[in-house]
Amino acid sequence: MVTVAPARPLPATVGGRPRASVRHLGPNWYATVMGTAIVAGAGAGLPVDVPWLRDLCRPVWALSVLMLAAVLVARTAHWARHRDRARAQLLDPAVAPFYGCLAMALLAVGGGTLTVGSDVIGVGAAVALDAALWTAGTLLGLVVAAGIPYLMVTRHRIGASDASPVWLLPVVAPMVSAALGPPLVPHLPAGQWREAMLLGCAALMGASLLATLLMLPLVFARLMRHGPLPLAQTPALLLVLGPLGQSTTAAGALADATRSAGYTGVPEAAARFASVVYGVPVMGFALLWLALAGALVVRAVRRGMPFAMTWWGFTFPVGTCVTGAAALSRHTGLHAFGWLSVGLYGFLVAAWALVGVRTLAGLTRGTLLAPPPSATPTGV
Repeated sequence: MVTVAPARPLPATVGGRPRASVRHLGPNWYATVMGTAIVAGAGAGLPVDVPWLRDLCRPVWALSVLMLAAVLVARTAHWARHRDRARAQLLDPAVAPFYGCLAMALLAVGGGTLTVGSDVIGVGAAVALDAALWTAGTLLGLVVAAGIPYLMVTRHRIGASDASPVWLLPVVAPMVSAALGPPLVPHLPAGQWREAMLLGCAALMGASLLATLLMLPLVFARLMRHGPLPLAQTPALLLVLGPLGQSTTAAGALADATRSAGYTGVPEAAARFASVVYGVPVMGFALLWLALAGALVVRAVRRGMPFAMTWWGFTFPVGTCVTGAAALSRHTGLHAFGWLSVGLYGFLVAAWALVGVRTLAGLTRGTLLAPPPSATPTGV
């Protein structure tokens, strides 16, 4: 009888560095795609006349496309090779909400393709790619927006102090669809198709907004009752800006698309007025939350806040406020909103560069994909 010795586990380190593995690649990595795509899309929509800015946005858009492809391949390998870990992530209330990032990554890259990528691949190809990514992202976003809360109710075990801003990620995905769908309206057949797209985006905005109004009080109550978040999770506070800035962007985009949709139910002037009446107070609250979150981040930095993937919260949510302020600038003609969008965009680019460099360094060293100290080393 021949006995076979059990295979030795692969070493936890290679050359003195932690051994990286797709086993530990979570859905939060789609945030890198979102944060990169919004730099290109928001830059192209700024209410300023800077010819070279659009030229700089094109390579950033191309990078976001490559990053989306790379993360999709890696996550597919994760599900194929490590299904036990993938299922465990779905049942982890701290990780499962990040599945909303997959839908938003598809939508963000699609939106950037139409606004920036059309200069590179042509309008026809850009519309086709955006339509495909918008459709896939919207369908997936609706599944996630309903499915993750279902898991939270039926399978997750959540304590009184577990409420987190990441809970907003699944329910904000339809809002991204509502903001990025209206630019496709002029490319649809006139009549029912355009009207259905316009009203469908309005419904997506309403669904996401009402769901956000259910989640946000839980997050604020957790802060008031249990104090600041752990240091590494503090950047996640900026995720609250996502539904605020994105809903302002969506309201403006819906108003802009009213004329091309040929929808007579709401005059274009009334739609623009409604977008301003909604957007100005919401943008005010977004700036208030930015001040609160910024103060808590500074507090965390002083206490030694370590780098983590949560730092990507400094990118996409801020980018939605850039596009929201730009929409208000277009509809009001107020220069203050234009300068606000430019100032926030400057912060966005600086944050994206910093977080991108830190992420690349973490990948090179193998620390971001290394197993946690208590995990048993496994194969890639």
